[in-house]
Amino acid sequence: MKLLSFDIEISDVFELREHEDMEKYAPFHISVAATAVHGGEERVWYSEDEARRPALNLTQHRAHELLEYLDEMQRKGFMVCAWNGLGFDLKWLGHQAEDMALAARIALKSYDPMYQFFSQAGFPVKLAKVAEAMGITQEKRMDGADAPKEWRAGQHQAVMDYVLGDCQMTNLIVLAIQKARQVRWVTGKGSVSSKPMPRLKPVKEVIQDPEPDQSWMESPLPRSKFHKWALEATRAITKMTL
Repeated sequence: MKLLSFDIEISDVFELREHEDMEKYAPFHISVAATAVHGGEERVWYSEDEARRPALNLTQHRAHELLEYLDEMQRKGFMVCAWNGLGFDLKWLGHQAEDMALAARIALKSYDPMYQFFSQAGFPVKLAKVAEAMGITQEKRMDGADAPKEWRAGQHQAVMDYVLGDCQMTNLIVLAIQKARQVRWVTGKGSVSSKPMPRLKPVKEVIQDPEPDQSWMESPLPRSKFHKWALEATRAITKMTL
């Protein structure tokens, strides 16, 4: 199956404290996004202001164009992936495009290795920590928290390079997971741990998996936090068509 990964960056600036829920600062606005076909076309998605410079945010029309592109690529048989794409990228892309139903449809058909990992382990893991443990030599170009500040400061090309680089890294990680049939990551203590992942599954299959064992955690993150919006959007559109 042909592989395409995507990623978004937001323009909202805030200081996130340790263990603080990021969605406290939602709704989020998208500054730029990228798509990368492994071994093929790579695109950066942004809007322009009146001076033809990158605008602060994607317009509703441009955001919807990106959703339409992802939908089209899925229809063409591409494996559309994103790291935490279910819980973040597609949720806020749908919000920006004002089409949560389309975003949900894409999300349920997409592949999200982070969500699949969470469904097994009960906790999230960062892209860079997996890349390091899986032997991916490409590194992140900046800290994600800095991207909104850099975009607002006019460092548009640096942020474009960063978001595209994360797409490329996601593609490499997906291929590495498929080859190793497991996910490896660098733990908080600096050691490498692993979980078996015999095959990557679309989100709609992972949602049906049993809940992860979180009995050892004091304040576990509910898995529904990632997929609740997509199921709600799907139910809403179903009711409208009845």
